[in-house]
Order: sequence, then C-alpha cells, then structure tokens
Amino acid sequence: MDKLTYQEIIKRILKEHAQYRSQSDDSLSSQVVFDDEQGHYLLLDVGWYEKKYWHTNPIHIDIISRKIWIQYDETEDGIATDLLEAGIPREEIVLGFKHPMVRPCTAFAAA
Repeated sequence: MDKLTYQEIIKRILKEHAQYRSQSDDSLSSQVVFDDEQGHYLLLDVGWYEKKYWHTNPIHIDIISRKIWIQYDETEDGIATDLLEAGIPREEIVLGFKHPMVRPCTAFAAA
C-alpha cells in the first residue's frame, strides 16, 4: 500500500471519529487537522464542557518512513483497530506511544 493510500485512509478514519464525537456532545467541536506534506494527522476536541474550556488531542498519527505511527490514542477500541479493518497490515503500524523496548512484544511493528 502506498503512502497516498495511507493518507486517505487515516483522514477518512479521523473524519469518522470527529463526526461521532461531535454528535455525542453539542458543546464540543471535533476537528480533523492534517499536513500531508509532513505526514501529521490530528483529531482535536475544542469547546466548553460544563464550565471548563476543553482543547484536547485524542488522536495523533504520523507517517514516518512509510509506516503509520500512532503517537497518541485516547479512543475506546484503539485507532489501530480501525486501521487494521481498513486493510493496513500490522507490520505497517507502530504504537509510538509504547516504549521502544516494549514495542517488539506487541502485535505491531517495532519501528
């Protein structure tokens, strides 16, 4: 699978998450932010919840050396599950939020 396809899949999945998150809470806006040139993809939640202002980043994905690096994932089922269901092989997904010594023990790429 080439890099462009990865970009399209990541953006589609993030848009789906943003739509779901926005439907579940009217006071928060979920925004997809991406930089195809540098390979950075984010989901942001922005807005008010009760009396507190929120600006959080529940999902952060990068494309590094033709692999998908999940840098941060605050989703219930894990964004890796969505990537696998979209046809991305396990060997092309790196759990960047895991310590480098632990990554070889996961079912995903070490780097």
